[in-house]
Amino acid sequence: MFKKILIANRGEIACRVAATARRLGLKTVAVYSDADAHAKHVMACDEAVHVGGNSPKESYLQWQRIIDAAKATGAEAIHPGYGFLSENEDFAQACAKAGLVFIGPPASAIKDMGLKAESKRLMEAAQVPLVPGYHGADQDPALLQKEADRIGYPVLIKASAGGGGKGMRAVEKAADFAAALDSCKREAINSFGDDAVLVEKYVQRPRHIEIQVFGDTHGNVVYLFERDCSVQRRHQKVLEEAPAPGMTESLRQRMGEAAVAAARAVKYVGAGTVEFIVEQPGGYDKPDEMKFYFMEMNTRLQVEHPVTEAITGLDLVEWQLRVASGEPLPLAQDELDIQGHAIEARINAENPDKNFLPATGTLHVYRKPAASSFEIDEVRVDDGVREGDAISPYYDSMIAKLIVWGATREEALGKLDAALAEMRIVGVQTNVQFLRRVLATPSFSQARLDTALIPREADSLFKQDPIGVDMAVASAVAQTVLAEQDAQSHDPFSRVDGFRSHGVASRRIDLQYAGQPVVAKLRYLDDGLQLKVGEGEAAALDFRRQPDGRIDVRYAGRREVVQVFARGEVMHVFGTQGATLITELDVLTHSSEGVAEGGRLTAPMPGKVVSVAVRAGDKVRKGQALAVMEAMKMEHTIAAPQDGVVDEVLYAPGDQVAEGAELLRLGTGT
Repeated sequence: MFKKILIANRGEIACRVAATARRLGLKTVAVYSDADAHAKHVMACDEAVHVGGNSPKESYLQWQRIIDAAKATGAEAIHPGYGFLSENEDFAQACAKAGLVFIGPPASAIKDMGLKAESKRLMEAAQVPLVPGYHGADQDPALLQKEADRIGYPVLIKASAGGGGKGMRAVEKAADFAAALDSCKREAINSFGDDAVLVEKYVQRPRHIEIQVFGDTHGNVVYLFERDCSVQRRHQKVLEEAPAPGMTESLRQRMGEAAVAAARAVKYVGAGTVEFIVEQPGGYDKPDEMKFYFMEMNTRLQVEHPVTEAITGLDLVEWQLRVASGEPLPLAQDELDIQGHAIEARINAENPDKNFLPATGTLHVYRKPAASSFEIDEVRVDDGVREGDAISPYYDSMIAKLIVWGATREEALGKLDAALAEMRIVGVQTNVQFLRRVLATPSFSQARLDTALIPREADSLFKQDPIGVDMAVASAVAQTVLAEQDAQSHDPFSRVDGFRSHGVASRRIDLQYAGQPVVAKLRYLDDGLQLKVGEGEAAALDFRRQPDGRIDVRYAGRREVVQVFARGEVMHVFGTQGATLITELDVLTHSSEGVAEGGRLTAPMPGKVVSVAVRAGDKVRKGQALAVMEAMKMEHTIAAPQDGVVDEVLYAPGDQVAEGAELLRLGTGT
């Protein structure tokens, strides 16, 4: 076994690898960018080396600096984590030339599986089932369009060199193919340095099921069962679970053996994942009729590996370290089994109601459910952040992974919802409440899974607020009154809580909820408080602060135990049924504010302008694409909010822009 390893990554995966290394008695070296100088993963390691500027291209992708750091610190091996350099064959070769062990597969396996078209040819030779499609080297757009027409729509365009949902577009009809191809190639070249694509049949009602495989240098290969990753947004996974619901033993064995055949075809060593698209021609209730097709192989540890650890009781990072140091696999295939059910939820900084637009900000409040840091347990949180850390635009939007285990799927579902209900994140928008709504949908709760689950259940997933305006206002008023009481002296003549020596006092509180103004009227009666929300009926308001800081609020026949965090005017209300925001307005502060300017188009987040499709003087229609921005490794289209004429374009492709920066101006043309 090694004595010291360097972890060529950041965030939660770097912390995850460091935890296992520490348990095994290995010393660790972190690398960090300017933005990550004080990051959690830096503190989790024994040593740390600075490798460059904020962006990945300036730091975590500078593999020569990383190799130099390993040699300078005496590290014997490099663990690449996932993403960044984990599937870079040049980096793997450079490690070997430098006398360092790359904790991953041979460079040849990365090369063979890294190009999707080549991997398809290899899998066909290994008799692994393939999706019908075009995997050729000729990338002429006219030929690609012709092949798509031959395959039949809908088709899927996929970057040949990539993964993680980047450089991937579904195309419903021939007229949309050219624009989708341009966007796909542009994102692919930015993410992987290679704009080659392949075109495949878009399988209807598909499930995304992957098999965890492991190989060693002694010729052994096993599969550690499957994970269902069908719940996705923008071709990226949201929830993952193991084992896959509805999986028969026969299908599990056939898929596992196909995955092992795929791994053997490239002489695979270490942890890898063979991903399959699973067709359900007989519907959700006929698993015996499911057909599976090879999609790709990820030659690294996956983000969702903890659910496999939870059902097998194994530490996959430990297996990686042992295999990389030359040891045989710890267990044979017949020694592996499945215990219980595990589900992982990816907690991201994003706004689901705005097409999952990534968000940035500071984690002013970051409180997690009771969980272990990485050990196999019934509730586990893997993260790379702490309270007070910033979520920057330079890296992906994932904040943490929440993993639960239960004896059954139903038990795991209940534990995951309860754990999500305990999450407290203030300072950046997240998908926590969205995840809870997904769990509650009939499709997910009844395991009617496919990659279209989110759009199918859209009516119950987006722009929902289980707390409601009345309870949100009551909670905000309770928090306001309690804060005032805390700040006041005991002098009755200095109190501002409505105390009078005679008569009834009342006060008006101006609020904003779901973008709309709300007026609350609070009356201080002899026997308590009375609250009127908007035009509703006045009702008694009663609240008590609990020892743990939560507030027991009772209003208009409802009771909620809430936790309220105030940041300036904004109050973040967390209840058992969900969470919401409400703003207490200072009327004088906002009195001079006008309505939003309809002719401005601003950047929704910090990022880079990728392209601008219009010039000054162009007429545009509502919804027309005007520009494309890149942030947090994803492209985002800026569309016209109304018909009009472009008055001025303020930025050019390649320009970096701040959140809220005005990109162009629209006029009426009159």
